[in-house]
Amino acid sequence: MHTPALDTLEQKSSLASLDSHDAHLAALALHFKSAEAAAIEAAALRASLVLPRGVIHVISDVHGEDVKLRHVINNASGELRRLVDRILATKLTEAERAQFLAVLYYPREAINRFSRDIVASGKRHEWVHRTLELQFEIVRELRAQYRRVHFEALITGPYRELFIELGSGQRPHYVRAMLEGLMVDDRDWGAVRAGARLVRNLSCEELLVIGDLGDRGPRMDRVIDTLMRQPQCEVLWGNHDMIWLGAHLGHEPCILTVLRFSARYRRASQLEEGYGILTTPLESLVRSCYADDPAQRFYAMGEGHRDSLTVARMQKAIAIMQFKAEGQMIQKHPEWNIDHRRLLHKIRFDNGKAIAVEIDGVIHLMADQILPTINPADPYAYNSEETACLARLKESFTRSMKLRDHMEWMVKHGGMWTRRDEVLFFHACVPVNNDGSLQSLTVDGREVAGREMMDALTSVVRRAMRKRWFAIDTDADWIWYLWCGPRSPLFGKDAITTFESSFIDDKATHKEHKNAYFDLMNNADFIKRIGRDFGMGDDVLIVNGHVPVKIEKGEQPIKSGGNAITIDGAFSQAYGDRGYTMVIRPDRIDLAEHAPFSGVSHVIDHGGDIFPTVTSVRQFPTLRTIAHTRSGVIINARITALESLVRAYHEGNVRQR
Repeated sequence: MHTPALDTLEQKSSLASLDSHDAHLAALALHFKSAEAAAIEAAALRASLVLPRGVIHVISDVHGEDVKLRHVINNASGELRRLVDRILATKLTEAERAQFLAVLYYPREAINRFSRDIVASGKRHEWVHRTLELQFEIVRELRAQYRRVHFEALITGPYRELFIELGSGQRPHYVRAMLEGLMVDDRDWGAVRAGARLVRNLSCEELLVIGDLGDRGPRMDRVIDTLMRQPQCEVLWGNHDMIWLGAHLGHEPCILTVLRFSARYRRASQLEEGYGILTTPLESLVRSCYADDPAQRFYAMGEGHRDSLTVARMQKAIAIMQFKAEGQMIQKHPEWNIDHRRLLHKIRFDNGKAIAVEIDGVIHLMADQILPTINPADPYAYNSEETACLARLKESFTRSMKLRDHMEWMVKHGGMWTRRDEVLFFHACVPVNNDGSLQSLTVDGREVAGREMMDALTSVVRRAMRKRWFAIDTDADWIWYLWCGPRSPLFGKDAITTFESSFIDDKATHKEHKNAYFDLMNNADFIKRIGRDFGMGDDVLIVNGHVPVKIEKGEQPIKSGGNAITIDGAFSQAYGDRGYTMVIRPDRIDLAEHAPFSGVSHVIDHGGDIFPTVTSVRQFPTLRTIAHTRSGVIINARITALESLVRAYHEGNVRQR
């Protein structure tokens, strides 16, 4: 039976009446309107299977360190320097190489620094032409691993024709003439900047960030701005990302946790400058309720524009409101089994002073006895000043359009786990008991564990984002649970002991116990069992972040079983400004250990760089092509569909247009 020829609107409206195979062909015909078009695309896809597998750059735990993140992306974990050394070794002096790399990494800043001297030398045209020629020697090397359609998609814009000519290398006189014309209007510098960006974009096919974009470091907003500019970036959510998402939705415990981190590390600029969120309501609260409080246990790290005592009082005021908000919420969720974390009603007061608190049946003296906003008769209730402060803060968070855009991007491009062939990624852990059996949670009325737990919680996160702040409900409570719940796959500890570290001297109470997963990941058989739960084979390699690798204590990123790796980037100076990234290549998987970053100006003026120590984790016996990957499976399915469409066109079951 022949399907009559249909125009586009008729094809769309008729899909419901066709069986699934015919419906798929009809949908495919909207994009490939002739047998010739479908056959050509099938041939191109088949050819792409022999191309090398694309390079994947994996980063974790950025924690707001936008400057170092930008450099690690720009130098591709040291790969661009190695590429320049290999391809251009005989064409550049040491000084020229340093300048060329500075322009590759930071074209705008470097050109601003070098352009005056270049113009004064009278060799501007020669410098621009040579720099572009050298850039495109690297481009020609890198583009060999991509389909032409992918390469040309990266060079859309005003320099497209120039770059196509540079890529071919066939008409240098034509290129020179174009550059002379661009120089008249000062557009030649822009060509160099665009060339540098093209090199960087070709240096890896995908950037994968496995969690914790913000907190501790100075500017999470700039971190996300940087990630959004990458041509292909996927994010796996970390527990710190959840509190920012919850704060955007107006969830009070999340708002207060974000504010406490910002006060503790003196990061008001990312709130005020980055997201337009006012913190002045906290100053008003401090003046009203904490004006005489020494707040000695709440002094912040670092420096800022506010005096240290005011910031300490602000952090204390935030912490008390946080404990109240969490206490109210936890009481609504007995299924979480964390009522023991509600501690305010266990504080003993005497003559208006907080004397002691009972935790897990043990009485501890309070190291800070001044709690002016807690009513012992109703300890989880806000006072009038706190209520007014929180209302203004909530409005500021929910009305920040930039925060909304960032959180929408993070949810759209994110998830809780992903795989790239035999490598399984997630931020922290799969919660397990001491014997390695999976721990479970009841989510949406279903008891779930392992992969099912992550998938169910992912659905809750996406659902909460769709509801937005004006329809906030218990889904947002789950977002908080992902931040610090004892069975959260993004957290992996039994508790966050903020109250204890703030108010109790006994350091034993400050201990946060890790989930058994982090010890068991040294067991190769355990990792294989976890991999099977996610549909992986026994060759699985599991990669997580979240936990800094303490090299000074003898820890190693590669676990003793050989099939699990921790790559916490440790970008934050609070963690020592060291850490790891991973690069998945066609022939191997590399682990790069990074040193502290000296800054952009040091790169431009002195040739500074991060020179990572690279270790090959796995080497493949043959160069892996796209045909060997999961992407290859998808491409083969597309080829089969296109071939079916070609047959349908030839047999007249679908009419060509």
